[in-house]
Amino acid sequence: MFNKEVYTKRRELLKKEIKSGIALILGNVDASFNYPANVYHFRQDSHFSYFFGLENPGFAGVIDFDNDKDYIFGNDFDIDDVIWMGVQPKVADLAAKAGVKNTAQYTEIADFIAAIKNEGRQIHFLPPYRGETIIELSSLLGLTNAEVKPAASMELIKAVVKLKEIKSDAEVAEIEKAVDIAYEMHTTSMRMAATPGRVEQEIAGTIEGISLALGGPVSFPIILSQDGQTLHNHHHDKVLEVGRMMVTDAGAETHNNYTSDITRTVPVGGKFNERQAEIYQIVLDANMAAIDAIKPGLKYREIHFLACGVIVDGLKKAGIMKGNTKAAVEAGAHTLFMPHGLGHQMGMDVHDMEGLGENNVGYDEDTVRATEFGNAYLRLGKELKTGFVLTVEPGIYFIPDLIDKFRNEGKYMDFINYDKVETYKDFGGIRIEDDILVTEGGYRVLGKAIPKTIKDIEDVMSNPL
Repeated sequence: MFNKEVYTKRRELLKKEIKSGIALILGNVDASFNYPANVYHFRQDSHFSYFFGLENPGFAGVIDFDNDKDYIFGNDFDIDDVIWMGVQPKVADLAAKAGVKNTAQYTEIADFIAAIKNEGRQIHFLPPYRGETIIELSSLLGLTNAEVKPAASMELIKAVVKLKEIKSDAEVAEIEKAVDIAYEMHTTSMRMAATPGRVEQEIAGTIEGISLALGGPVSFPIILSQDGQTLHNHHHDKVLEVGRMMVTDAGAETHNNYTSDITRTVPVGGKFNERQAEIYQIVLDANMAAIDAIKPGLKYREIHFLACGVIVDGLKKAGIMKGNTKAAVEAGAHTLFMPHGLGHQMGMDVHDMEGLGENNVGYDEDTVRATEFGNAYLRLGKELKTGFVLTVEPGIYFIPDLIDKFRNEGKYMDFINYDKVETYKDFGGIRIEDDILVTEGGYRVLGKAIPKTIKDIEDVMSNPL
């Protein structure tokens, strides 16, 4: 938790954006996974954490825009809690850490909200993503479950995006802590992949343990597979084979809930063969060209297409694509090999604020999201600002079903050498991802540099685990 002045300032800035009513921000509650007392690791709602900082389940925060007051609602612990958990602080003491003076038991929140409704004041809330939160909002606001999400406040959504997308120095420092943990995770993954015959699960479990040991849980379920042509492959049951490339897409959370999101792709056994090195270098060139282009005032959508052009140029040299590069990108021919966007914003959530709606976070009135295959998956398209933290994650994938679909439909015949592509159906995929801060002068790659050149990866893998 940061010092209380951080949370006080955040709430003050929100009050400047919204002039009337209240913001009701519910924290998360414990969630059981097989019987009531056996609960998942608690993860606080990121918006509650941002404005109030407290990691307690079952709390709620209220920001009163009309009267310039803040409230914390939460039930004090009783003797049963103390027996199992030890002595716990009072709600008032916890609230003081967030700079909040007004507190009440959570059992009083229904009457409080009812009084606000009777006064005819607007109750702003953000779109819920958990069933328990939907049910609670339904009860407090007198809405059906189906009515809750559509009733979320667009005014509050826009205000929260405006505040949270610009990261403070303290937030950037937290993200860098998470990247430094990811360094240990990824270099360990590399060294373990140097030994063929390992089951992927052994590596995935080991690096998840590193995150838990050095910070908090992983920032999302680990993606680790030698079947890297499946973009988000969470199956870890394959036995590593020489000749395959292993994708590891993984990050960590800090105790303050800030995240990292890094991807590296390495050759099983520790040495790139000629075909692997050729495709890998294309992806690395796209990654580095995109990073080098980052600066305030440039739309990220333009950087996305710049990376796509680098990929087309490289695949042309490899004999896999042909024709004019610009025309190929404009036609969307590159989406056979990179059917996703270049990156997204990140912060407390690995896809920062995605629950508020991707278009509300990654786009604006001046930047309309694409609708065509591949390019529509770009989560961040709008103009970059100083203080943004984002990912750069180009990739090349050889997806047999997609290759067959495009070829059977006669798509992009002027740009793709399908006979050559057929010989890559057993290749898998490659993705390289870094976390970047947009600075006044351009960019800064965050955290300890995680090996990504062919030489550096082979050097790390020469010391297997």
